[in-house]
Amino acid sequence: MFGGLARATFSGLAASGILKRVASRYGMKRRGSFARRFVAGESIADALDAARLIERAGIATTLDHLGERVTTTETAAEATRDYVAIVAAMEKAGVGRNLSVKLSQLGIDVDRATSVDNLRRVLDAAAQAGFFVRIDMESSAYAGQTLDTFETLWNIGYRNAGVVIQSYLRRSAADVHRINALGVRIRLVKGAYNERRDVALQLKSEVDAAFVDLMKVLLTKGAYPAIATHDPIMIAATKDFALANSIRKEKYEFQMLYGIRRDLQTRLSAEGHPVRIYIPFGREWFPYFMRRLGERPANVGFVIKSLLREPV
Repeated sequence: MFGGLARATFSGLAASGILKRVASRYGMKRRGSFARRFVAGESIADALDAARLIERAGIATTLDHLGERVTTTETAAEATRDYVAIVAAMEKAGVGRNLSVKLSQLGIDVDRATSVDNLRRVLDAAAQAGFFVRIDMESSAYAGQTLDTFETLWNIGYRNAGVVIQSYLRRSAADVHRINALGVRIRLVKGAYNERRDVALQLKSEVDAAFVDLMKVLLTKGAYPAIATHDPIMIAATKDFALANSIRKEKYEFQMLYGIRRDLQTRLSAEGHPVRIYIPFGREWFPYFMRRLGERPANVGFVIKSLLREPV
């Protein structure tokens, strides 16, 4: 009951034009603001500053220009131009050459051909600069078309890209088998969207078990997988499995979100594990931030616990 109410509440807040305008005016102005803890800022300059700081500590980064579910060809084209410009800015700044993009931001809701053309433009620019691009996974409604689009481009020679698999989707074991067979780099996450019971596992214990099963497949058969989690139990399971099977640390990496469990990020890096931080930025930070809290009620408590666990 609470879960549905929380999701509806945060969804409503995310859609509020008034709150968005107020947040856009004040929410990113102060460095110590709550939003700035989890979103680097509104501009590429903000994101580059955050990336430099993280990389000085020996931790890698990936940048994500916020925005999704665009509904016009013009907006999708604008997002594509933004990403091409971001590639150039990152190259000039000398920060890590790693990007994350969403197909719904590049126009897949307009039509698939539009998103394919736009993704090719981003991948072409990225390839010229030696970048790797991760195609993010969105809700289950996008899962099939995301993987189909990715595989189409992979098969015509775009090899500077990887995808994301969500352990809570019931289809994910088959998807890992399919994508692993191509030799693609997979980012494994638990999944945070509110999905139907017939589409996704509902119990945390089931999601965790699926995550561990897929992690084992990726560590033994995958191509430099990214284990993306803040859950200490999942991290410990990954480390234990790797040690028991003589899998070297440089064969995989841990990934986490900007601003969450920075203590854990630092500890893993100090232990010699490759760690990469996902840095979101852009003017669409408010809907992103509110939806992230509302996608799963547990996220609200998790963010609060994260703030209490370590100083800002």
